[in-house]
Amino acid sequence: MNVLKIATACALVSLGFAASAQTSMYANTYDKAVAGKYEAREKDWRNGPVVYQVLVDRFAPSANLEAKRHLYPAPKTLNAWNVQPKRGTYSEQVKVWTHEIDFWGGDLASTAAKLGYVHELGADVLYLNPIHLGYTNHKYDALDYKAVSPEFGTRDDVKKLAAETKKRGMKLVLDGVFNHVGRHNPKFKDAEANAKSPYRDWFLFGKQYKAGFRGWWDVENLPELNLENPAVRKYVWAAPDSVVRSYLRDGIDGWRLDVGFDIGFNYLHELTKAAHAEKPGSLVVGEIPNYPKEWFPSVDGVMHFGLRNLMIRTVNRDLDPLSFSRMVNRMVSDANYENILKSWVYLDNHDTFRLATTVPDAKARRLAQVLQFTLPGAPNLYYGTEVAMEGGDDPEQRGPMAWDRVEAKHPELGWAKQLIALRKANRALRVGDFRLAEASGSVIAFERYTDRVADSALILVNPSLQEVTTTVMVTNSKWMDGVKLIDQLGGEDAFYQSMVTTVKLPPQTARIYKPKTTPTEAGYTNFKRVQ
Repeated sequence: MNVLKIATACALVSLGFAASAQTSMYANTYDKAVAGKYEAREKDWRNGPVVYQVLVDRFAPSANLEAKRHLYPAPKTLNAWNVQPKRGTYSEQVKVWTHEIDFWGGDLASTAAKLGYVHELGADVLYLNPIHLGYTNHKYDALDYKAVSPEFGTRDDVKKLAAETKKRGMKLVLDGVFNHVGRHNPKFKDAEANAKSPYRDWFLFGKQYKAGFRGWWDVENLPELNLENPAVRKYVWAAPDSVVRSYLRDGIDGWRLDVGFDIGFNYLHELTKAAHAEKPGSLVVGEIPNYPKEWFPSVDGVMHFGLRNLMIRTVNRDLDPLSFSRMVNRMVSDANYENILKSWVYLDNHDTFRLATTVPDAKARRLAQVLQFTLPGAPNLYYGTEVAMEGGDDPEQRGPMAWDRVEAKHPELGWAKQLIALRKANRALRVGDFRLAEASGSVIAFERYTDRVADSALILVNPSLQEVTTTVMVTNSKWMDGVKLIDQLGGEDAFYQSMVTTVKLPPQTARIYKPKTTPTEAGYTNFKRVQ
């Protein structure tokens, strides 16, 4: 570097280019009003992390499979890793579908052995589907919340996994199934058999119910808990030795609540407050497909069923881009934004068709993932989606992890890593605010921004099969005249002049533009007095 360049660099630093929002001499009135806002968001791990979801039985083969075979007695079945799950028949013997008792043998130890892969991918949070004692493979039929299913391991294995995630700077979230238990649950069996059982009021019995008791959606294997009973709430979350609080002491960092909407606003709020009291900064995310506006602060965040629906419809060209933009903007505006940042943005999971099946067009699929990783919230990546695993209705979407595709370096794996790295490198995509950009034509156009102009990003998406030329006005007063816009996805760059930029978007194309705020080789920038 020559003397002129060194002097220029030093001058820029002295003028405040490296300063934070609180100390920069170029912070304007609006910057000062939000001083510290984005820094505070960055300190809270719950805002905008990348979440990786795992079904323990299906993620990684156990190293001790032969020693574990006795844990899968008939009518349960232990399958080879290369066998794909298929829908079975209903068993009157055990009152479940046979595919619910098909196993592949993964456990907490094998999951921990693959933690390096999850970390290298770039995930910040490992989220496990239920691991507590249950009869089925999915464990949504709890027999004992406080015990881990022996096929998976023990509470000590949970502690070890929590410690391993912590070593890598990651967090661990468990799935809490607190609306219902399993039909073989000892408390339920005792209550069902004995009207004077101490657990009789833990459930609801009566002739008005199809099975003689209230089951979730009338499923005979899933009797609902009577949460109106204080003893039940004490057991699940209120008492110091409750399920929610004891696992947090074991080292986990939060809970994803199955069918959270069934638990209701008030009880969810009780649970969330109990979790926060036990472990300040812990996360409670509810499986809530409803409009999110009134569900905060009952939970910290929701799983965005509705947003998933909108994204998939749009990239499949069943919903036009302008309607998508209007609906998303309304939802984000109506809900508390701090909670939106903590909500999980997903495209597929254990209850849905896999993304590669729902969106078979690879170009459209990538557009959906661009939206997933740029809209506010925490992108939730279902295991195997990063290598385009396919799967239809239950249980097809719960197949064993395709490690052969990982080893073959499937092209979608590189794409997933690119999106994750892009998100982690761009502050506004993680914790920035959201607003629509004014754009002509039928395109999706929005900005993620903070109080620093260099953070801002303009996202443009054209899901149609035709090229679209759009003129875009970004309502960011710091975007200087004549600034070059760099596409972070490697596409064509653009220029922003006199408040607008005109961009040609080929069919099924996305752009993530950031303004070039760094000085030229000669040392000049028109951002010299803008924070």
